[in-house]
Amino acid sequence: MTDDFDTTDPENIESMEHVRGLLRYIGEDPSREGLKETPARVLAAMQEHFSGYQEEPRDHLSKTFEEAEGYDELVLVSDIDIHSHCEHHMVPFVGKAHIAYIPNGRIVGLSKLARVAEGYAKRLQVQEKLTMQIANAIEEELQPDGVAVIIQCQHFCMCHRGVHKPNSWTTTSKLTGAFLNNPSSRLELFQLIGMKKSSD
Repeated sequence: MTDDFDTTDPENIESMEHVRGLLRYIGEDPSREGLKETPARVLAAMQEHFSGYQEEPRDHLSKTFEEAEGYDELVLVSDIDIHSHCEHHMVPFVGKAHIAYIPNGRIVGLSKLARVAEGYAKRLQVQEKLTMQIANAIEEELQPDGVAVIIQCQHFCMCHRGVHKPNSWTTTSKLTGAFLNNPSSRLELFQLIGMKKSSD
């Protein structure tokens, strides 16, 4: 869909020419019927893929709630879909994120954790940096007793090119506070993630 893409904007006109150059580079004819609208479609898709540059993801954590009856145990949102692009090859990596925190007087809407992950994912990324950005945002904005971010993804740059290992998964994690220093909190986290997996 390119309904909202302005093909008359000078910057977009220049960018579409770059896409035509890439089409020529791979041996295609940008003027053939099937490719005439491809440059606009590619740029419209890129606006969606990389919309994270148009927001500050941690802003989703600005509204918090204190009326939680003093709840101070683990909060886990698991299996958050991750769709991002490798900054080295600009090809996708996809998978799941598990985000947990232990409140210290304030809680945040559950969907906001997913929005933080999505905001950072919709940029050129490496999985390690993405993991850290999500954890740091939650740590700094909520100041909880602990944060845990675990991401598991398949990288197209490894699965469908290069070494061609389509069954490989990459796991990254960042633990802070109680999740790092308290073995029982860490065990509870891994058990809850495992319970979710075993019930699927």
